[in-house]
Amino acid sequence: MSLSLAGARFQFERALGLYRRGLASLRTRGPVATWQRVSAQLGLFAPATAQSLLAADMSPFTPFSVPAAPEPEPEPEVSIIIPVHGHAAQTIACLRAIAAHPPANSIEVIVVDDASPDDSLSLLGRIDGLRLHALAANLGFIGACNAGAAMARGRFLLFLNNDTVPQPGWLDAMRATFAAQRDVGIVGAQLVYPDGRLQEAGAMLARDGRGESRGRFADPTHPEFAWCADVDYVSGAALMIERALFSQLGGFDPRYAPAYYEDTDLAMRVRAAGLRVLVQPVACVVHLEGATAGTDPASGMKAAQARNLPVFAARWRDALARRPLEPVDAGRLPAAGTPQVLIVDNLTPMPDRDSASLRLVNLMRLLREAGAHVVFLPADLRHAGGATRALQALGIEVWHDPHAGGVARWMRNHGHRFQRVLLCRHYIAREFLPLVRAHAPQARVVFDSIDLHYVREQRGAEVAGDASLARAAARTRALELDVIARSDITLVVSAAEAEVLATDAPDARVTVLSNLHEIADTGAAFADRRDLVFVGGFRHPPNVDGVRWFLADIFPRIRAAMPDVSFHCIGGYVPDAIATFADAPGVHIHGHVPDITAYMDGCRIAVAPLRFGAGVKGKVNLSMAHGQPVVATSCAAEGMHLRAGEDVLLADDADAFADAVVTLYRDAELWSRLSANGLANVQAHFSLEAARGTVRQVFLEPTG
Repeated sequence: MSLSLAGARFQFERALGLYRRGLASLRTRGPVATWQRVSAQLGLFAPATAQSLLAADMSPFTPFSVPAAPEPEPEPEVSIIIPVHGHAAQTIACLRAIAAHPPANSIEVIVVDDASPDDSLSLLGRIDGLRLHALAANLGFIGACNAGAAMARGRFLLFLNNDTVPQPGWLDAMRATFAAQRDVGIVGAQLVYPDGRLQEAGAMLARDGRGESRGRFADPTHPEFAWCADVDYVSGAALMIERALFSQLGGFDPRYAPAYYEDTDLAMRVRAAGLRVLVQPVACVVHLEGATAGTDPASGMKAAQARNLPVFAARWRDALARRPLEPVDAGRLPAAGTPQVLIVDNLTPMPDRDSASLRLVNLMRLLREAGAHVVFLPADLRHAGGATRALQALGIEVWHDPHAGGVARWMRNHGHRFQRVLLCRHYIAREFLPLVRAHAPQARVVFDSIDLHYVREQRGAEVAGDASLARAAARTRALELDVIARSDITLVVSAAEAEVLATDAPDARVTVLSNLHEIADTGAAFADRRDLVFVGGFRHPPNVDGVRWFLADIFPRIRAAMPDVSFHCIGGYVPDAIATFADAPGVHIHGHVPDITAYMDGCRIAVAPLRFGAGVKGKVNLSMAHGQPVVATSCAAEGMHLRAGEDVLLADDADAFADAVVTLYRDAELWSRLSANGLANVQAHFSLEAARGTVRQVFLEPTG
């Protein structure tokens, strides 16, 4: 197939697919929900990607305070260490930025005055909460930083230049990186110029020891530089490291005094210890490069940069010998030989809104942990704001407009990179398959069904008794089976769906990769919990039908037996069919709740009253991962390895469902047994650990 023909076919399939899905959505969801989906698909309300930077506040000094953890206990999580030598106005602007947007993590701010020649010491002494340490003699950047580290109390040290303006959220993003990634030794911030251009997103080393700043003068939001990446080193202008590790390594090496290459050398020692050096672009810091050290490499402190290059190169000669010869080549990421996986879905996943998104994000995490570089391309090419940045913070390279320049062009430019391409949902796979085959012929195509759409639609038609829905399901079946036939591997989420395809697509290569959940804290005990909860987004027709049935036919029976029990309904895009119950006694329609931990840990029972559907129900996994027992229909528990009465209570009519809820609500022993067994079920079948082998086999093992 010619390249232009592949692009034209993509555009045709894309338009046809949107038309078909629009009609299907009108039949099953109604006009309001359909408009919401179309708006999302077409990016009609896409957020802007441009950064709005917090500027330096250079107004005349008046006393203020900075956040400060109380002494002596508890110890702060992070100690910010700012070495200063003069330039009082810049230091005060930096501290004002920290004070204006205090982080969620507990901090202390230490300023080490390195014998400043101006009035820095007297002005800084008037800032409440600041730990001010005055050196008797000028020790230079390295000496001042090490002195600040020696007096720090925090678990983490964050070295920060005084000619910076930290942007809101910077510190919390850096700290979160240590928790979200494995084997992290150092995290650096993305540095930008005051005019918004990128100064560096980490740096890479050439063979002679010269550093190549990634992305200098580029757009900081450009997908090439906006993902959390392993780099050779990060600038000491904004560098976080665990205090114990910094001490173990002996701090910044004084051989580089007064400054320059001390941050590079520290990064080399960290990596030699088997730990990683990461740049976190979600953490943004404006840096007035050279404001305090100058920019002339032949004079002042900047001259130490040229003097220290041969010192550094001699110390790390063997390690540098494995680096590229040219700095430009050194700056390219991911490194040559890294397996690359492209993932395409209709929208950017939002794991706090639906289980399919949670599964996809956790799959990306598993791929990253296995050593793959993951690239995500949303079919709508939309920058999804916080959802996009959350993926980038995990180290996922996310492409979007205006940088992508259209799907066909992007595939033509990038298709050669990938060994595997994962296409999610049959309608997305149908659109993208011709492009992938044309521009990434070397790649194995993996089709992720999410759930078998045609099975879900068939069951929905049966429940509704609707002949037109049955005909639509038959069309979906033909389309979905065609995609399966044209893909190299098909992923399904349960053995039950694999059995369906053994009959409907006997020649297909099918692998089960189920829902992926982290095991959470088990929450409150039986006696400390109360009420019922349902979690599920209402763009999904089975959730609308199930909750409507529960509220109309089941919950009144439960309230008759237990008048004080309330029902909490959590999920976005609430339709009128559900909202109409909001005034019913004991019913709380919450809509989307970003953090549902309080309901997982505090509600006594989760309900899953689904009368049709397919795949594995993430709402059941989610509750069980929190130790929260579930009452479900047989459909909701399908394919989940659950034993009725031991792991879950099952009921398929209103009376039996209500009786099961009432029995479980009152029986502490039964509740405890289901809680423990449900947790064990998730650990055995739906945890990240349980899926590692399958992920490696499908995505990373050589094609056989």
